[in-house]
Amino acid sequence: MPKKAASKIGGLVSAVVGVLAVAVFVLYQLGVIAPDSERPARPQDDGSAEPRDDGATGPGEGGASSSVEQARQQMEELRVEEENDPPGYDRALFPHWDSGVQDNCTTRQVVLLRDGEDVRVDEGCQPVSGSWYSPYDGETLTEAEDIDIDHMVALKEGWRSGAHAWTTEERGRFANDLDSSQLWAVSASTNRSKGDSDPADWLPPLESSHCDYVVSWIEVKHVWDLTVDPDEEAALREVLSGC
Repeated sequence: MPKKAASKIGGLVSAVVGVLAVAVFVLYQLGVIAPDSERPARPQDDGSAEPRDDGATGPGEGGASSSVEQARQQMEELRVEEENDPPGYDRALFPHWDSGVQDNCTTRQVVLLRDGEDVRVDEGCQPVSGSWYSPYDGETLTEAEDIDIDHMVALKEGWRSGAHAWTTEERGRFANDLDSSQLWAVSASTNRSKGDSDPADWLPPLESSHCDYVVSWIEVKHVWDLTVDPDEEAALREVLSGC
């Protein structure tokens, strides 16, 4: 190639590179583009930000980042349906506090032993001393009768979410589920305040427990293949976004 032609091509390339550099600089100054380190997280298909990977953890062991990440994944697998209230609900359809679960202990007594500190029991496995921290309100209680065993997903909420179609045996397993995080030892006052509400209508008064709470709620609904209604889904996603 003649030197004159090569020189012209080189000059043209330099001019184009110069124009591109100026364009990039202008766009950067206008905030249209940003360095990689300043780019926001890429939205996922569901419109939420990508999960954090900064090692942050939520309150309590249940709020560890791995548990939150698992809850986010399970959330995507839950069926969202409008909630109805099938007639015929009765707590007796959910036989609970089975006896002889461990040795001669009922399900309630097993949870009191599991969740308490320095618990001593009588011959009937009933706690006679010990202390229990209520994660819903941060209170520490020393009398077993002041403790309720909360079904994370209340029995009636389970009924509305799909348990109405189960057998009584299946509902009994749900009501005595010691394998998931369905059963919590909490203060009687918070358990009765909650009633059969879902997270759209009730969250624990102790705000620092909200991440643990919704992680557990999602796990139980996922394990038992129960539905969530649109308001419930929105409330769960809102809490998860801050965990």
